[in-house]
Amino acid sequence: MPADNFQAEFQRRRGHLTDSHVRALAWLLDAPDLLDPLAAQWQGRIATLFDHQGTEIDAWLLELDRDPAPLLATIDAHPSNRLGRYAERLMAFFFRHQGILCAHGVQVRAGKNDTVGEFDFLLWRGAPLQADGRRALLHWEFATKFYLLESSGAGRDADYLVGPNLADTLGAKMRKILDRQLSLSSHPAAQVHLPQTVDSAQALIKGWLFYPLGQPQPALSLGVSAAHCRGFWATLAEAEYLPGERYLILPRLSWLAPARAASDACIGRLDLRETLNAHFATDTLPLLVAVMRVQVQDRDVAVETGRGFIVPNDWRGRARERVQGR
Repeated sequence: MPADNFQAEFQRRRGHLTDSHVRALAWLLDAPDLLDPLAAQWQGRIATLFDHQGTEIDAWLLELDRDPAPLLATIDAHPSNRLGRYAERLMAFFFRHQGILCAHGVQVRAGKNDTVGEFDFLLWRGAPLQADGRRALLHWEFATKFYLLESSGAGRDADYLVGPNLADTLGAKMRKILDRQLSLSSHPAAQVHLPQTVDSAQALIKGWLFYPLGQPQPALSLGVSAAHCRGFWATLAEAEYLPGERYLILPRLSWLAPARAASDACIGRLDLRETLNAHFATDTLPLLVAVMRVQVQDRDVAVETGRGFIVPNDWRGRARERVQGR
């Protein structure tokens, strides 16, 4: 798979899928890990999906696309506008289908008003590993993250990968996961929620990284997977240099999979510019823009060929301050 063109690979493998939720689930299954499980700084605590490739899963996704009602029921049972929660629901649906889900979203409290943490997923792993027939129990923390490279620190450390709204960095997120969240099963208050001892605690991290528009992409030595999904970022003033001629502004719950939309839902360069100007006149929230191409075989449908965040003109300076302040 070309490291810089996941959209083309997704279109080749999953272009026949039309339901947005099924496409998001397929992206979670197909997308490369954001982090390299073998990188030394992660201490062997990065998970990767297992036993999910092949014709059986392909057929299951196709059947689900034809009738997404079971998936929709899972999503609608606990509706949320938070992208992370939405992605968790999709993964829980998959793990349940695989027969390995022990528990999902288990809150651990030391008292009525004292929340210690939450198990994202407790999973059963494969065949029995013990002489008594016990299967291994895994604790997986799960995150879908989107980070922009603050280019003054290219190659230094994971804190130079900054969230679009400046709320966190990849370094800060991973320190929280490794230092706190993955140790949850050792807390006395967690024991009542566990059917047996946790054999392994790891983090499964999916997402996209974004690099300054028009600049060479640096070879990161930050524990990032070489095949990660990637895009660009540009300030409002730089938006006139975006590639392509058709665009779609993606709402947050549509950030996971490459976009697919009716061709007449896309906007041209002039309309995009006007929309961006109007947005940033009153708001500082970055917008994710998909670069779209009308399909040759079906002129009514457009698919994503690239994506990037458009950020306020002062974002670079604020991102640098965020990194320096840690």
